[in-house]
Amino acid sequence: MAIDHDEKGKFYTDVIRKAVMPAIIQTTNHLIRGLVHIKPGKRLKDELDNDDLFLAVTDATIHDADDQVIYNAPFLVVQRRQIVWIMPVEELTQKNGAN
Repeated sequence: MAIDHDEKGKFYTDVIRKAVMPAIIQTTNHLIRGLVHIKPGKRLKDELDNDDLFLAVTDATIHDADDQVIYNAPFLVVQRRQIVWIMPVEELTQKNGAN
């Protein structure tokens, strides 16, 4: 990790802090449940709109078409063009709680 400082003594690093958002991701073949990392103050859509080819997911479980867990992964990258839809888990919870 690189650490730089300015003439006033303020230190800068190349570490980018991100907030964790539990999400459900439907790809063309699998359903993924895990944690997506977004910049603080940004929305999930903002993270999806950047130019990166992959979306990082941590604590991921990958499910098949029968909703059976086929893999668990502490870290996973998903190719963005394979994402059919993505939803924050909190929105699912809010909808289920409202019924």
